[in-house]
Amino acid sequence: MASEFWLIVGLGNPGAKYRNTRHNMGFMTVNELAKRWSIHFANHKGLADLGKGTMSLNGQTAKVFLCKPLTYMNDSGQAVQSIREYYHINLDHIVVIHDDMDLEFGRIKLKSGGSAGGHNGIKSIDRCLHSPDYARVRMGVGHASRSGDAHDNTINWVLGEFNAAQRKQLPEFLADGADAAETIVFEGLTKAQDKFNAR
Repeated sequence: MASEFWLIVGLGNPGAKYRNTRHNMGFMTVNELAKRWSIHFANHKGLADLGKGTMSLNGQTAKVFLCKPLTYMNDSGQAVQSIREYYHINLDHIVVIHDDMDLEFGRIKLKSGGSAGGHNGIKSIDRCLHSPDYARVRMGVGHASRSGDAHDNTINWVLGEFNAAQRKQLPEFLADGADAAETIVFEGLTKAQDKFNAR
């Protein structure tokens, strides 16, 4: 029997050295949600930090799990699959928040399905869930330099930290990402896309 819970996953890498990097945008946004709704994390089978709670908006209430995989980015799907199977969560009740180099810093795009866009965390989730058909909150971090070694540039970029101007804007950006996830839960993906994709 399917659960009524939503699973909101923020992608990132565990450990202090990665805490403030672009690749940890998902972790940061899930932390914002946890702060809003007083949700506390506990370890799930060594695979993830998992929090359980409720969100309420405009008279509606939703039961949610907030997840930060501890598997490192490239194996994020292991954590998501484990939680989904253990708690019987429907694919259409999964929201994944992640960094996206194809969007400028501060931009948010919402989608379901389609390409992983080269994001290894999304590739892992697609592979483990045998489907890309879950909601995604794509948080723009801008693009690495296109000169020189593209692979090295990408790694250095996503594992680098935000510049001073971006750090000032980051709290508002994370709040927007949290708002986007909440809107998917309470109003559905289509309405959330109308609200956030045109910004």
